[in-house]
Amino acid sequence: MSQTELGAPAPKRGRPGYDRDQVLAVAVKVFNEHGYDATSVADLTAALGLTKSALYHHFDSKSAILELALNDALDGLDQVVDDAEARHPLASDRLRAIVRGAVHVLTAKLPSVTLLLRVRGNSEVETTALRRRRDFDQRVTAIVAEAQSEGLIRDDVDAAVATRLIFGMINSVVEWYRPGGPVDPDELGEDILRVTLDGLQSR
Repeated sequence: MSQTELGAPAPKRGRPGYDRDQVLAVAVKVFNEHGYDATSVADLTAALGLTKSALYHHFDSKSAILELALNDALDGLDQVVDDAEARHPLASDRLRAIVRGAVHVLTAKLPSVTLLLRVRGNSEVETTALRRRRDFDQRVTAIVAEAQSEGLIRDDVDAAVATRLIFGMINSVVEWYRPGGPVDPDELGEDILRVTLDGLQSR
């Protein structure tokens, strides 16, 4: 069924209809600009130029869009830790791989990660996402503590505090990084390693 048959305005000639990924991308952009709670389904359909029925063809609800976006970011971060644990015997090497990987996820999935960092637990979907974020933080903190016990990372900084400081810097990137801009994502990861982990190395 076409958009016209669904009651939406006829699309411009040559303009393709939205697929699910495109609907998700526009919705996340609107969520980030106006806040998830402040965004209505009407706001989404207006931004997309779709009717509600056309939107619901792709997603059952506004919360389903939020859940998919948050899981996209969280799955990427969890995979970074899984890969680091599988590939690196030394905890300090795992930690370096996690920093590089987290920066890559943030820059590659910037809208979804931005949305993740702004959730406040006002719904079951958000609460679940926050729980997964805590689990991720705990996994990284355990790796920091292991690196300290190996004598590779200085132990005069609490492991949980070190983790928060590292990811405070990584997460701040969402406020200024722009895809396609002058900052290379790979070099950014190395810069963050120099500023954070180099200072945490045992002397």
